Amino acid sequence: MKLTFDTLRSHLSGEPARAYLVSGDEALLVGEAADAIRARVKKAGFDEREVHFIERVADWEEVRAASNNLSLFGSRKLIELRLPSGKPGTGGAKAITELLDNPGPDNVYLMITGKLEREQNNSAWVKAFETAGAWLPVWPVEVARLPQWLRARAAQMSIEIDEDAVRFIVDRTEGNLLAAHQELEKLKLTGGTRIDLATAQASIADSARFDVFQLGEAALGGDVPRALRILAGLRSEGVEATLALWSLNREIHNVWGTTDPSPGYKGWQKPSAALESAKRRAARLPFARLAARLSRADRMIKGQHRGDAWDEMALIIVEFAGRRALPLSSHTPGHRAA
Repeated sequence: MKLTFDTLRSHLSGEPARAYLVSGDEALLVGEAADAIRARVKKAGFDEREVHFIERVADWEEVRAASNNLSLFGSRKLIELRLPSGKPGTGGAKAITELLDNPGPDNVYLMITGKLEREQNNSAWVKAFETAGAWLPVWPVEVARLPQWLRARAAQMSIEIDEDAVRFIVDRTEGNLLAAHQELEKLKLTGGTRIDLATAQASIADSARFDVFQLGEAALGGDVPRALRILAGLRSEGVEATLALWSLNREIHNVWGTTDPSPGYKGWQKPSAALESAKRRAARLPFARLAARLSRADRMIKGQHRGDAWDEMALIIVEFAGRRALPLSSHTPGHRAA
């Protein structure tokens, strides 16, 4: 079957399909669609999840092996394939059609790709997803609909936003949905529930001066010295710790939980080298420990846990780069990254 972003929710209210293909360049919508599919599949009892970044022909053999290997704990699993190019090649196309020809009862497949070209839409491997499960091509929101989309997003986040502020954010984010959504998140984090033009202008001005997105970029690329320098600079300039933590949290979850981010908002466009570095590290990163540290830093900010959230964020940067950091403990009076 072929789904749209609007029909995905009703589809997921029933039993999940055995295979999903989500394609498109709109990173926010692709990521949200993938998140919804993951949540429904997990609820259906597919508790284990394997992620494969497809970069070479040999990677397909690993996917085949993963499909045939039973879990040690007897659990069913979601096998997630990341293929940004949307071009599996001859060998990959054959592997996909073979895997989906008769998918085993213990596996669900989720492939996430960039936008597919017209000739790819009719390829055998795309048709295999439609036959075995569902294909969801995600299309950009039309320019004329962007203000309406932004108002709806703000309402979902319990934010009232003036029309002048809507137009300002749409203009400044240049139609990039992820950038616009992140602006709303940042405004909400700073305590705003009603956003006027002056508030929106001040928020974006602060982003230019205190660039938390550069912090996320450096952490994503595994550049520990640069990330720690930016972190120290943000702290000295009086930036809210919540914003710095939000940036780190966003990048960690982009690597683990969503498709590859590709924001185009000037001032925080991530170079491909950072993304490639993160992908190479993904298989060996301690995501459970990182999640625990993110949660603990958040509790520190709220005064619910002893310690310094800025020091905890330094340790998050170190571990996100694939390096060893101080062990987690129940009480942390303040760590320094090594």
